[in-house]
Amino acid sequence: VMEVIRPVEGIAAKVNYGFDRVRFLSPVPSGARVRARVRRESAEEKKPGRLSILHTVTVEIEGKDRPAVSAEWLSLWTLEDRA
Repeated sequence: VMEVIRPVEGIAAKVNYGFDRVRFLSPVPSGARVRARVRRESAEEKKPGRLSILHTVTVEIEGKDRPAVSAEWLSLWTLEDRA
């Protein structure tokens, strides 16, 4: 089953701020299948029309209990001017 983060309308630009709390938890064997799970954790208005977005990212290895990577992904979204 594929779950998708719902798109947000009215966004003029998205800027990648990078990653925080990156943890490499398990090595990925050559040829292993992986998938990323991304969950939007928060959206906080920093200035009028600008949102700081936090996602958690988990990279899972097929058939393994422990994920390969866990991280927080930060971005800044600028809303369209509605004037």
